[in-house]
Amino acid sequence: MTRWARPAKIAFVGSHGIRKTTAAHAFVNTLQRAGRSVEYGREVVRDNPLGINEGATGEAQLWVLVSQVRQELELAPKAEVLVTDRGVVDNFAYYLRACGMRDRFEVEPFIRAWSTTYDLVVRLTPDIALRPDGTRSTNDAFRDEIESILDEILPRFVRPDRLVTIPASAVNDRHDWWPLAERLAAIVGEPLLAEGVAAHRRSRRPPRRPATGRTAGRTAEPGAAPNPQLGLGLEPER
Repeated sequence: MTRWARPAKIAFVGSHGIRKTTAAHAFVNTLQRAGRSVEYGREVVRDNPLGINEGATGEAQLWVLVSQVRQELELAPKAEVLVTDRGVVDNFAYYLRACGMRDRFEVEPFIRAWSTTYDLVVRLTPDIALRPDGTRSTNDAFRDEIESILDEILPRFVRPDRLVTIPASAVNDRHDWWPLAERLAAIVGEPLLAEGVAAHRRSRRPPRRPATGRTAGRTAEPGAAPNPQLGLGLEPER
């Protein structure tokens, strides 16, 4: 199989509780169905030994930023595509809030430069309610603060042609991630489908209802693609 000439990187960003993890996993599955090798960068904040959520300090969020970059450096060379749950831009928003909107450690120039390493940034917007998972904050005001900061800094760090915005409510079993995969491949200048992968693998159909009556016992339509959520081992939503 011919690999892409260079690895691509796409980050799913936003505040917490907006289905970024679900979206990232589904996109990984789409790329794998296209026959491409993929690495997944998990959200690093949950490993933070210095604290998270509203009470996080500037030092705690600096740890997150550094850990995010380290993970991307380690994973990017291993596959054709690196898909990350968060990126430096949204982690920088949490850092700014923790520092009282002061760049205490003067990291903005680095964040600006590192933001150019993402081929695409997908921002999930919060049109769904926060749900407790035992770790993340359920404070609506806190999430709103982060979203306001993102509104301000995203245009400064991410080019409009490299930014995709999707409402969190659209991240469901019916969402078709293939156009986003095609867009990423076009940016890299490589074909999406790997050699030997049939074109029908891109097909998408909504989940079929249980068969009843005269339709019972019929087999699925030929060429129907599997549900991209299946077999992903989804982690709790961030």
